[in-house]
Amino acid sequence: MHVNVKIAIYVFAMALVLAYGTLGAYVLGTHNFNVKITSISESLYFTVVTISTVGYGDIYPVTTIGRYFTIVLIISGLSIFLSAITVLSGDFLSARVEKIYSGVSRIEKRWMSNHIVLVGCDATNLILAEKLKNQNRNVIIVTADTVMADNLRDRGYHAYAIDYTIESNMRRFQLDRATDVVIDIRDSSKTVYVVLVVRKISKKVRISAVAQSLEEASHLSDLEINEIINPASIAAERLSNFIEGSGSRTKK
Repeated sequence: MHVNVKIAIYVFAMALVLAYGTLGAYVLGTHNFNVKITSISESLYFTVVTISTVGYGDIYPVTTIGRYFTIVLIISGLSIFLSAITVLSGDFLSARVEKIYSGVSRIEKRWMSNHIVLVGCDATNLILAEKLKNQNRNVIIVTADTVMADNLRDRGYHAYAIDYTIESNMRRFQLDRATDVVIDIRDSSKTVYVVLVVRKISKKVRISAVAQSLEEASHLSDLEINEIINPASIAAERLSNFIEGSGSRTKK
C-alpha cells in the first residue's frame, strides 16, 4: 500500500478517535467527571490530554461509565497512534533503502555490458562465481536469500536479493546486454519461470540451466535453453571413466 494512502487511513482513524472522545466527553461531562464539561472545546481538551497520556489531572472521571469511556479512549487512541508511528516509519526507512539501492544500481549499470548473471546460489553457481571472479569477469549474482546476498557482497560480489521470477526485477540487470545467464535453482518450477522471464527480456542472451536430475533435464529441454547441465550425471560419468581406467590398469 502506498505511504500516502496509509497516512490518509491513519489520519482518518485518529479523527474518529478524537470525535469519539470529544462527543463522548461532552455528552457524559455533566455528571461523570470531577468537573462539568460544558463545551466542545473543554471536551476536546480532555480528549487530547487523555490520549497523549499527559494527564494534568484537572479533569478526570469519577463514575464507572466515565472510567470505562476513558479506558476505551486511551486504548483506541494509543493503539492507532503507535501503529501509525511504527508502520509509517518502517515504510519511510524502506523507501530510503530502496532509493539508495536504486541509486547504486544506476551506477553499476555503467558496467553492465557483456556481463554474466548467475541466478540462484546452489553449489554450481557458487563455484562458477569464484572462477569467473578470478578471471575478472563482470558477474552479477541474483538470489532469493537475503542472508546469502549479504554474505556474497561481503566477499566482494555484486549480489542482490530479489524475486527472480518477476520480470520487472530481472530487467534491472540489463539482460539484453549480458552474454550469459546461468540458472542454478533447486526448485525446477522456478527454473522454468526464470527461463521464460529471461527469454522474454532477451532473445539473444545465452541461457544455461543446472538440472538436479535427468528427469528435470528432459523437461527443460523443451525450453529455449542453450545448455543444460546435470552435475550428478557428469560426476557419475567421470567416476565411471575413472573406475574403468583403474580396472584396465589393474588387469595389466
